Amino acid sequence: MTRLAIAGMTCAACSARVEKVLARTPGVTRATVNLPLETALIETDGSLTAADLVRRVEATGFTARETASSWQGEHERQQAAEAAALRAEKATLYLLIAAAIATAPMVIGMVAQPFDRDWMPPALLQAALAGFVQIFVGARFYAGAVRALRTGGANMDVLVVLGTTAAFAYSLYLTANAWPADPGHLYFEASAVILTLILVGKLLEARAKRATTAAIRALSDLRPLTAHRIIGETTETVAVDALFPGDRVLVKPGERLPVDGTVVEGTSDLDESLLTGESMPVAKSVGDAVIGGTINGAGALIVEATALGADSRLAAIIRLVETAQAVKAPVQKLVDRVSAVFVPVVVAIAGLTALGWWLMGADADTILATSVAVLVIACPCALGLATPTALVAGTGAAARAGILIRDIDTLERAHGVDTAVFDKTGTLTEGAPQVTDIRAFDRNDDRLLRIAASVQLPSEHPLARAMVSAAEARGLALTRPTGFTAVPGQGIVAEIAGETVLIGNARMMQAQGIDGFLAGQIAREFEAAGKTCATVAVAGRAVGVIAMADAVRAESAQALKRLAEAGVESVMLTGDTDAVAKAIARQIGLTRVIAGVPPEGKAETVAALAGEGRCVAMIGDGVNDAPALAAADVGIAMGSGADVAMETAGITLMRPRPDLVADAILVSRATVRKIRQNLFWAFVYNVVGIPLAALGLLTPAFAGAAMALSSVSVVTNAALLRRWKAAAR
Repeated sequence: MTRLAIAGMTCAACSARVEKVLARTPGVTRATVNLPLETALIETDGSLTAADLVRRVEATGFTARETASSWQGEHERQQAAEAAALRAEKATLYLLIAAAIATAPMVIGMVAQPFDRDWMPPALLQAALAGFVQIFVGARFYAGAVRALRTGGANMDVLVVLGTTAAFAYSLYLTANAWPADPGHLYFEASAVILTLILVGKLLEARAKRATTAAIRALSDLRPLTAHRIIGETTETVAVDALFPGDRVLVKPGERLPVDGTVVEGTSDLDESLLTGESMPVAKSVGDAVIGGTINGAGALIVEATALGADSRLAAIIRLVETAQAVKAPVQKLVDRVSAVFVPVVVAIAGLTALGWWLMGADADTILATSVAVLVIACPCALGLATPTALVAGTGAAARAGILIRDIDTLERAHGVDTAVFDKTGTLTEGAPQVTDIRAFDRNDDRLLRIAASVQLPSEHPLARAMVSAAEARGLALTRPTGFTAVPGQGIVAEIAGETVLIGNARMMQAQGIDGFLAGQIAREFEAAGKTCATVAVAGRAVGVIAMADAVRAESAQALKRLAEAGVESVMLTGDTDAVAKAIARQIGLTRVIAGVPPEGKAETVAALAGEGRCVAMIGDGVNDAPALAAADVGIAMGSGADVAMETAGITLMRPRPDLVADAILVSRATVRKIRQNLFWAFVYNVVGIPLAALGLLTPAFAGAAMALSSVSVVTNAALLRRWKAAAR
């Protein structure tokens, strides 16, 4: 598969044209263009080189290059792309400020006219101000329109250029024709305001693109760029790209693993939560497989590399995210779709209008006025405002409730969600273990907890921290142990007040010759309820069992109830065991559980649900959820989770409350309704106004007023969304 980086695409029509050209190239079996990431994935039969594909893309008016093949090179490419996106966003912001300053005097004059105040600048000053906006702001729209027309298409850029050029050129004609007298009503402010407002939408688009690029960057940042390679008795620090399968690397405590591989020396606990989504560290010893990007615990490991670069599991997850984003076809592209028909129809009507009035013997002023009136009434001012105003109002109301919605595509998909797939750990649960039960054989629970917590004071293991936190909450006095030894995969051995204390699982008790019959019975009872158990032994005798579990979030049950009321079915999808998952599901009233699913399988499961004709929302918080978040129709990330989950998701819940999921879907439905209403009214003005203009019943001045009225109605309708309130408080 060949991956190209493409520059110059501005809308869905652009990416569609590039994809069409690539797909129709002989030798190409499949082509997918990702607009937010500005990349193309192309599969060929082997007869084409990357250079051939680049030339095909450049023939459409865009620039392209093959992406770097090495991890280091790709990381640098992503950094450069993110920096370029940031520069483009800043440039757009500065241009918007300049355009707003240039447009302000004309807007003030336009607003003052109904109050009998002639504050409109002189015609020449209007021409200068509007000319600045037309040239510097309009440049990107002219370039986009030219590219669209070169490939036989018509997009939003064509509409913008058509309407603003007509208004600006006609105003110049009136000014020159009347010079030095007063030219009367001009339309310079119309062209300037239209371009300035639509530039606001472009700024929102630039920010959305940068956020999407950051998702892939966050994933790649999980893996180090260097590794400690072992050569003989020494180690050297080398780039990960310099490693080969079979090389051995030293992983120090606290470092991220640079490669997928097998442990050949050492024992430790690895924090795999960012990749597996589960909160418990995993014990690793000789012979165990490890994954690049996970965090090493307290022990040093020597790992033999088995998978590098593009073959690693982390790279596979990155590809899943990129591919899932690339293959999506957003439903909401109404403006660009209509433009393909609307633009040539409007041009034809304007031409027929001029021809008709000429045949009837009208003078040049009448012919020009009626033709321009047609073009002005068709100017996409309201079309340009319909989406961003509703988007700003809806997303603003959502943001006040702690719901961040990335873009219009997410809104369009979210309003139709009928299935919500929840990750378990950190989403329906708190994401950290807590002590739930203490069973002391002598019935002194505080004494048992004090001993267990004291022994584990030096440990950073999540289970140890849970016991220490529980003891501190009870106000128990803890004693720091001596002779502390961690046994990976089993537990801890330490001394307190001269007595040897063991805390661990059944394997540790058996290895130390401790009678664990009673403790084993109690542990099995707790484990059946989805809890993790630790047996405590003092002086060679088991004295009790402590059970811990990842506590269910208080809002989880209510979240599922509200979703059901909204007609949305809920499903739990987790990498945890079936017993633990079903125990959690019983607590919150969830009936459908899919457990034991690895990160790659989560995306496949989501795709399978979508294949049943469902509109699927995936709710998660970990890196392991990223492919599923991208594969779902709508990805919803808990704000307490990993950055990559939030970057990949279209919606982020800034408060870790699952009951906000229903609010996110409801505000999306309300916003999409407003967008569709706005687009409807924008087109109604055109449908009614164009015939009136063509018949000479609507002058350019009234055409401009009609467009202003359509804009007012669109903005007012969108502003009603500010009244929306979330039910989750």
